[in-house]
Parts: sequence; C-alpha cells; structure tokens
Amino acid sequence: MGETLLVIVDLDDTLCNTWDAGKGTLLRLVLHLLGKGKLRMVYYILTGGYRELERSEAYHRMDLGDLVEAVFGRVYSKVSKEDVDDVLRLVEKEFFSRLRLYPDALPFLRGLRNLGARVVLVTDSSSRWQRKKVEYLGIGEFFDDIIISGETGHSKLGPYNFRLAASRFREREIYVVGDRDETDMAGAKAVGGTGILVRRGYFRNRKAENADYVVEDLMKALEVIRREHELKAGTAP
Repeated sequence: MGETLLVIVDLDDTLCNTWDAGKGTLLRLVLHLLGKGKLRMVYYILTGGYRELERSEAYHRMDLGDLVEAVFGRVYSKVSKEDVDDVLRLVEKEFFSRLRLYPDALPFLRGLRNLGARVVLVTDSSSRWQRKKVEYLGIGEFFDDIIISGETGHSKLGPYNFRLAASRFREREIYVVGDRDETDMAGAKAVGGTGILVRRGYFRNRKAENADYVVEDLMKALEVIRREHELKAGTAP
C-alpha cells in the first residue's frame, strides 16, 4: 500500500523533547554563568535574547560550538576559547541527560513502517549535533534518508531540503509532520504535500497559517496520514 507514500518528519520538538531539554539546560547554564561572573550573558538568556536567532538562516546550520561562540560574540567584544569550551562541555552534558523521545514517537514511526511509507527526517542544525541526537535516541533505523541543514547548506526556512527529499523518492503522496508552521508546514506546501502540525514544544502557541491539519500528538498525525492515504487509494471503509 505504501509504495506511493512519502512522510517527511521533523526531529526537534516533534519526535523528541528538545525545548524541554533545552530549558533545563539553560537553567543549569545560568547558574554556571552566575558563578563565573558572566552577568551580561545571564541577562541575554533571561531576557530571551536568543529569540533573535529564530529567523537566521546561518544559525540554523551551525554546530553547537559555533553557535555558542556566535552568541557569546553578540554579548562580548572578546570571546575566549576557554569560555566557549567550558560552556560547550556543560551544555552537551546537561542537554543529553535530559533529551528523550516523546512517548508517541516510536509508535508513530512503527505505524509509518506498517503503512509501508518512505520516511525522511528533515532537520535543522549541524550534521554532528543532529546525527548525535538520532544515535542517542536510537531511531536511525526508521529513516530511509536523513537531510540536515548543516550538510545541505540550506535551512528549513526555505523549501530546498523539502524539495530535495521529494526528489529523492518521487512518491505521489507526500506528508510533512512537524511542530513549526513557518518551516515544516510551509515546506509541505512547497512540495505539494499535506502538512500536519503537531502542537508541542517551543512553537506550540504560534499561529498556524500553512498547516492542513493541526493535531495534539503524533498518533493523531498517524491517523490523518492513514485516513488520507486510504481515501486517495480508494480503500477507505
């Protein structure tokens, strides 16, 4: 049944709790920076200065070390390698100690496999950082391909990576499942697919303008895909 079915899936805050893990990490980082006397950086974090990065193409492709260095550079005129390495060690340790798959992630991925779907992970950030997450979470086996902005040179703020996924498999039905309307759902439109927005994580309260469906969890997303696929295949009861 799934020979014509391609599902493009996001990673962060769709399959795993990146924002929740990040919040706990930020708290530990603030305490660490206070102890180091980095009050300007603490102010930047507590006032949400990092939100300015949401629309930056370059930041969506950066490795964690480069990102930490760039953020420090926005706050301080001089940045030492020791400061960057110190923060990087803490952030990696704290983040991965908190990173978890959502409870519905594995049932969702197994459900896609049972449908016979091709599944492509399309995700932003560096190759090292995202592939480390996939390995840590143990989900690599579920994907027919993994497309990462740090490898292609294009973030999900544009359609390139979604079109790349569609061109590699050329299935007639395309679904995109993700948590961010302006990237994942806009990407679905760019490839003529059906966009299913999952309300969770950092972007959960943002307005949905591009999504075809808005759901609360991945099992409801799977229901949408199954129902739509059956209707298009003419096998719906």
